[in-house]
Amino acid sequence: MKKILLAVAAASLISFFSWADDALLKTGHPDEYTVKKGDTLWDISGTFLNSPWMWPEIWHVNPQIENPHLIFPGDLIKLIYLDGQPRLTLERTLKMVPGAGDTTKLSPSIRVQNVDEAITAIPLDRIDAFLSRSRIVEPGVLEASPYMLAGQQQRLIVGADDRAYARGSFDANYSNYGVFRKGQLFRDPVTKEVLGVHAQGIGSVSVSKMDGDIASLDVLRTYEEVRPGDHLLPSEDRSVDSIFYPSAPDVDIEAQIIAVEGGVTQVGKFNVVMINKGEREGLQIGNVMAIYRAGEIVNDRVRGGKVALPDERAGLLMVFRTFEKMSFALVLESDRPLAIKDKVRNP
Repeated sequence: MKKILLAVAAASLISFFSWADDALLKTGHPDEYTVKKGDTLWDISGTFLNSPWMWPEIWHVNPQIENPHLIFPGDLIKLIYLDGQPRLTLERTLKMVPGAGDTTKLSPSIRVQNVDEAITAIPLDRIDAFLSRSRIVEPGVLEASPYMLAGQQQRLIVGADDRAYARGSFDANYSNYGVFRKGQLFRDPVTKEVLGVHAQGIGSVSVSKMDGDIASLDVLRTYEEVRPGDHLLPSEDRSVDSIFYPSAPDVDIEAQIIAVEGGVTQVGKFNVVMINKGEREGLQIGNVMAIYRAGEIVNDRVRGGKVALPDERAGLLMVFRTFEKMSFALVLESDRPLAIKDKVRNP
């Protein structure tokens, strides 16, 4: 699984709040919090803030913390005030060290930990497939790509560690390919513009030999059974560590939820959704947006006719992967059931 370390978010739990008052601090917030295994940065921020995504952009490093970008279980987060402004500081655990005679002294502990033990920004298992595997491609891209023929001994279904064969025009610059299955064609619900095709990641293969346009493949891994007709695209050179910068979009965005992972229609917390805006509209990874349910249509019993009630804010999502015309996002807050066609706006 790709590990996402939310550097700014983690650091922000150590950092200076730029607001002039306590309006963003949650009523009844604690003065300190000990990080536990299974925590996420979003949850911890929500312990102190009314709006967890509003983490500060400017932060000061605790000089005694070797790597302030990472927060581990056991770390202590304290809320203090400096010059009238709230600040959250991070403290590493101190350990008792034998001293001279019968005395002991406190000494900063040097804790050697794998970076994978650091807490994450959001539940990564919810979005892993979309970070590492699935893509949005232009229509025709999959049809023009190489495709799976069969496994050894004419087997139609292959899995990890199998030998398989594919046919098509392979790029000599790439030896590793992702295996994709054509999914939904997305259109903008308003303009009807084609936004792209969902290429569902099925697995990955390595080209071991070419004979004309026939490739011999080693199947490296599979997430579903690989079948004849599945398409191959060169593996993307994506960084193992991705960094989110939680923020509102730089420009006003009016979008809609156009699909939900798994093809369901109802949306809830931690569902992955697709929205009909992307890089060309200025959306960036880490952008946080509010979700609005369309106002109900009711009968006006006094003046007659029907009236549309105002849209109601119903949740919050964070964009975690962008494409030219659309994006993937994770629902992080949901006050009520959400649905496809719900609106998405700046928070």
